[in-house]
Amino acid sequence: MSPSSSPLDALVVGSGPNGLAAAIAIAREGFRVRVCERAETIGGGTRSAALTLPGFVHDVCSAVHALVPASPFFRTLPLTDHGLTLLQPPIAFAHPFDDGTAVACRQSIAETASNLDSPDAGRYRRMFEPLVERADPLMEALLGPIGRSHPFLMARVGPRAIRSAKSLAESTFLGRRARALMAGAAAHSMVPIDSAGTAGFALALVVTAHATGWPVARGGSQRLAEALAAYLASLGGEIETRREVTGLDDLPAHRTLLCDVTPRQLLRIAGDRLTGRYRRALERFRYGPGVFKVDWALHEPVPWRAPECRGAGTVHVAGTLEEVDASERAAWNGEIHERPFVLLVQPTVADPSRAPEGCHTLWAYCHVPNGSTVDMTARIEAQIERFAPGFRDCIAARHVMNTADLERSNPNLVGGDIAGGAADLRQLIARPVLSLTPYATSIDGLYLCSSSTPPGVGVHGMCGYHAAQAALGILRKKS
Repeated sequence: MSPSSSPLDALVVGSGPNGLAAAIAIAREGFRVRVCERAETIGGGTRSAALTLPGFVHDVCSAVHALVPASPFFRTLPLTDHGLTLLQPPIAFAHPFDDGTAVACRQSIAETASNLDSPDAGRYRRMFEPLVERADPLMEALLGPIGRSHPFLMARVGPRAIRSAKSLAESTFLGRRARALMAGAAAHSMVPIDSAGTAGFALALVVTAHATGWPVARGGSQRLAEALAAYLASLGGEIETRREVTGLDDLPAHRTLLCDVTPRQLLRIAGDRLTGRYRRALERFRYGPGVFKVDWALHEPVPWRAPECRGAGTVHVAGTLEEVDASERAAWNGEIHERPFVLLVQPTVADPSRAPEGCHTLWAYCHVPNGSTVDMTARIEAQIERFAPGFRDCIAARHVMNTADLERSNPNLVGGDIAGGAADLRQLIARPVLSLTPYATSIDGLYLCSSSTPPGVGVHGMCGYHAAQAALGILRKKS
């Protein structure tokens, strides 16, 4: 058999950040890898497009990459050599209040603490200074195999991380500003903030804001996918687009297969060959709330009343901790909230290249029940207008996507769930099933490498990296 017709060492289905990370990790070991992508454009959740008007670049899904510079794997890759530039906004994120003020999370812990209610400044510094000093090992522990990385550090952090964000915020801080800051960070989890484990999301995201910032990619999130693809090509890896995989028989010969898909798609691809026990476990996998997303082309900046919001890359539009709590609980319970927590990104604060001179792009979503097609545009814009009177007058064009639109654009977004499955404490531990090797399936040589595996949601590539390490064990034995 000629080399060109011999089986691929590894085949990866899906070109999201985890799929590309898995392919790179295997290609770096000298093995022959190919990525198959159903769409015309690579990237999965890291794609950009002209959704509104000519000259405006919008991110289709992920926009802010807090975990890219913090990722133990991504930070080993020469992505800047392949076209990726990460740009830091002056303020990582801000959280406005009805009195026209806002709490701002800046890279400096001292500056952040100084704009909290006075009793909380010292409490904030005591909480985060030790964590930020050890940010690298902390992120290795949080993004590594559960319980197998930096056990002594996790023994200290773990008891706080497994608490609910609401209880940690209320027991640690006395004022509304620090409590709201924690609540907004925790709400990225898409899990009610009074649920166990949400404190871990808040702690990790605030630590990254101080340690590495919350950057955007110059030119759009697509540039991250392109940089990963370019580095993969430099290692000899291949990518085939417009290649939809509907079953195992569709695939070229390969030694190992890694799927950057959620359990629902894996069941469609390989369900008839999975063992009954594993198949039933995948069928019990739960998806969380979806999102309703709006992109705007603006002819002037958002007229925030709070100056801090004007320099923030991300704005948590919600008000108090209690409002965030109510909004996130409603989406989890299948209800529509009239004043939803809005996660908003202003890419052009850091990257003016995404819009014509003097203009801006704006990106936002709110959480809704999984599969909901309720139009949330008016509610989202009312929340922004609440803290930025005159916002609607700045809009030149808008583009909206409900949960069905999102799933059509990317089948991994089941019911609009951008987290790859509910990220409550139970399903963080058993993701997608309870196993010491969660990436391996019941088929030898077939691995799951999406955000439906540990460590879960986020553009960090670690799900793909860990799955690749499992696959490399097989490949090395066969080589």
